[in-house]
Amino acid sequence: MNKAELISTLASKTGKPQTEAKAFLEAFTETVTETLKSGDKLTLIGFGTFDVQDVPARTGRNPQTGAVLQIKAKKKPRFKAGAELSATVN
Repeated sequence: MNKAELISTLASKTGKPQTEAKAFLEAFTETVTETLKSGDKLTLIGFGTFDVQDVPARTGRNPQTGAVLQIKAKKKPRFKAGAELSATVN
């Protein structure tokens, strides 16, 4: 499912026009992004948790030349499914 299909599905399930469903989806993704950017986590009980994982700096290797290179530390967004979602999918 892509974004357009999700908007269409949200609109049909809520009985709202697609413009309202699109505005809701954009507000949701913006809120999740802002929350993670500030370093907080977002928990939706039963659905899952969005948080940020710190990935430490490490050394890597260029596969073509074999040269050793330094990979910078970074923050990586992550989603962990909740128990209800996991049970439903399995």
